[in-house]
Amino acid sequence: MTTPNSQHANSRRRRPGWALGVGILGVVTLLLGIPSAEAAGKVVTFHAADGRTLSGVLTEADQRPAPAVVLVPMLGRPKDDWQAVGQRLADANITALAIDLPGAVLPEDPKDAVRWSEDIRAAIAYLVSRPSDVKAGSIGVAGASLGGSLAVIEAAGDPGVRSIALVSPSLDYRGVRIEAPMRAYGARPALLIASARDPYAARSTRELAQGAAGPRDIRWSDVAAHGTVLLTRDPDLVRSLVEWFQGTLG
Repeated sequence: MTTPNSQHANSRRRRPGWALGVGILGVVTLLLGIPSAEAAGKVVTFHAADGRTLSGVLTEADQRPAPAVVLVPMLGRPKDDWQAVGQRLADANITALAIDLPGAVLPEDPKDAVRWSEDIRAAIAYLVSRPSDVKAGSIGVAGASLGGSLAVIEAAGDPGVRSIALVSPSLDYRGVRIEAPMRAYGARPALLIASARDPYAARSTRELAQGAAGPRDIRWSDVAAHGTVLLTRDPDLVRSLVEWFQGTLG
């Protein structure tokens, strides 16, 4: 990314006190708990089936009820990775709810890891419980890497999920396999996003698209990155993801 020379020139012309004033304002804002103008969304809480209290960042569309998308991160990465995407979705009048994975380390037993998808179910239930804000029958899920695997697993058993998007998918993520869940997902549409320079994600993308019962759109990138990092480094993919949910959630 390049910055126009005029911006550099404007920056040089600013008085030193300007930067100091901005810095002080930022500190005061932080101390008083005033949301930054750059901060997107608000923190909400809801409960998992086992009683755990979960939190998410909800970025709401202006015109409601609106379609909604649950955003699921990579292993070891926070829901904050989705902040920019959540805002882009909201700007397109799609509410976004970004959640964390239950842990930063994958359980040794893949069956325990598969149960992590229950947090996505709880997030969907939270959205469904807000009929004045969320349009009925218009919920999607987007997940990155392991988050994508969990998105498929949850969507396969929930006919209320209308559309999914998988960023850097894995057929087998340390024992968490998604071939069967994708078949169970059936004819509903799925967007598959991967870097052509990410060998396993690229192979998984091709195999998941072959012989599918429903639409499987693929978006390739030449950027060597994985998961939400890929979205950060290739902004065109974010636009594709937003347009995908605009087209499939209605």
